[in-house]
Amino acid sequence: MDPIPIPDTNRRWDCLGLGEVMLRLDPGESRIHTTRQFAAWEGGGEYNVARGLRRCFGQRTAIATALADNPVGRLLEDLMLQGGVDTSLVKWVPYDGVGRQVRNGLNFTERGFGMRAAVGCSDRGHTAISQVKPGDFAWESIFGAGNGLRWFHTGGIFAALSPSTAEVAAEAMHAAHRHGTPVSFDLNYRDSLWKSIGGKAKAQEVNRGLVRKVDVLFGNEEDFSAMLGVQIKGVDEDFAELPIAGYEEMLREVAAAYPNLKLIASTLRTAHTASRNAWGAMALYQDKIVHVPQRDIDIFDRVGGGDSFASGLIYGLLAGKPIEWAVRCGVAHGALAMTTPGDTSMVTLAEVERAIKGGSARIAR
Repeated sequence: MDPIPIPDTNRRWDCLGLGEVMLRLDPGESRIHTTRQFAAWEGGGEYNVARGLRRCFGQRTAIATALADNPVGRLLEDLMLQGGVDTSLVKWVPYDGVGRQVRNGLNFTERGFGMRAAVGCSDRGHTAISQVKPGDFAWESIFGAGNGLRWFHTGGIFAALSPSTAEVAAEAMHAAHRHGTPVSFDLNYRDSLWKSIGGKAKAQEVNRGLVRKVDVLFGNEEDFSAMLGVQIKGVDEDFAELPIAGYEEMLREVAAAYPNLKLIASTLRTAHTASRNAWGAMALYQDKIVHVPQRDIDIFDRVGGGDSFASGLIYGLLAGKPIEWAVRCGVAHGALAMTTPGDTSMVTLAEVERAIKGGSARIAR
């Protein structure tokens, strides 16, 4: 495995995310089917990475997405601006009045507690971003002189929205490589996105092709099996036990199947309850395994933990840190992000650095 060359800071953005941004409606301590009020957040697997890099790590980030031009879309824009993410690459699509042709996605998510697991219910058919096609984004201008990126990130959620979104992802990856920009991809398997269009067989067909265009691959214990067909040995369907030797073997099998990959990283999560997880990570870089052992952490809202892991690891690489530090940064950022509500990070870099060093939760005042 080759090292990852990181472009210099003369480019306009440190990272660009390509993907859907949905309005998350959160019933708080209640349930989706019984609540009388929701808190509103923005979120999306690819966007969350760009947002975490901006808000926690101070990087210059942008999002390439599409939104229906109505008050819901403008609310999403306002939320993204609060997070500091550049919205200049958002495609605004005229709204037809009722959403027959184009709309914005809604994501109802309850956090879970104790033995009651978190629950998600997405309402995202016919969204503006699911209808983008090759040629809709000016990739040569985005990656080229006058703009430019140090990192490009997308993932399996965006690729699942429609046949054309997978083509747009591939188009962007080709442009990134032409301009020397590292490409990361988070597998992010979602059964709800694939089950009506061919299930895991279709997911593997699409993602195997995209992963061959990627430098850095993120996933978890389920993603590599569902999206690439690479099984981890010694686990049951609940992933109650995560054998470290099995993980290492799986990562090396993925590396052998996709020699283009320079880094493969997997979170390690054992959900004892919705409120208490064991959390860690393992990565393969330059044929070396980096393992951050699991430790039990308390969970307030688990959604976005994997995205925050990805943004923390990417930050470590952009900052020129050793790979061991980068993986520990990802684990710390993911753990801290799951202590607050919403998909996105509310964490500071100082808090991440304190967690990396093993700092306690003693009050800071």
